[in-house]
Amino acid sequence: MYKTELLLLAQQVKVVFFDIDGVFTDGRLIYSETHESLKQFNVLDGQGIKWLEQADIIPVVISGRTGKHVEKRLNDLGVRYINLGVNKKIDIAQKFLSDNEFTWSDAAVMGDDWPDLEMIMNCRFSCAPANAHHEVISRVSYVSPKRGGDGAVRDLCDLILVAKGKYNALLEDALGTVVKALNLKR
Repeated sequence: MYKTELLLLAQQVKVVFFDIDGVFTDGRLIYSETHESLKQFNVLDGQGIKWLEQADIIPVVISGRTGKHVEKRLNDLGVRYINLGVNKKIDIAQKFLSDNEFTWSDAAVMGDDWPDLEMIMNCRFSCAPANAHHEVISRVSYVSPKRGGDGAVRDLCDLILVAKGKYNALLEDALGTVVKALNLKR
């Protein structure tokens, strides 16, 4: 399913930096009558984040925009490292890596536009949604066939989990939960 060279790049990933707009969302901004910005999130992406955390891979969100709805969604997912309203994303990423004794070789990033390029150019493994800006697409290790807000995050999570040999165990655990639930109903 995934090319061998991608799996080799993703094997050492311990932390994944994510943008929000255009990655977790489709990038559109919808404003309510009260001028509140609204965003739509994909449940599959959220589950991918939970699987990463279960596999001891740290998701870190670094976004230029802010919003209580974004914080709420990320908190609901259990994301501990949330950085919103960031002007220079690479500075936050570098500080996180240094503070946690990681290097860029331990990192992956998923971004979709120019503010993500510095992180993309420094990390071990980089990814973009299918609808990312062409300058980003031309520089990443992997372009997901999924669009931002439509499963791109989950695709990256799955790829990393496969590379690290964790995917099948998590799937078996999920299937075991389903089987147990079915047996309880009988």
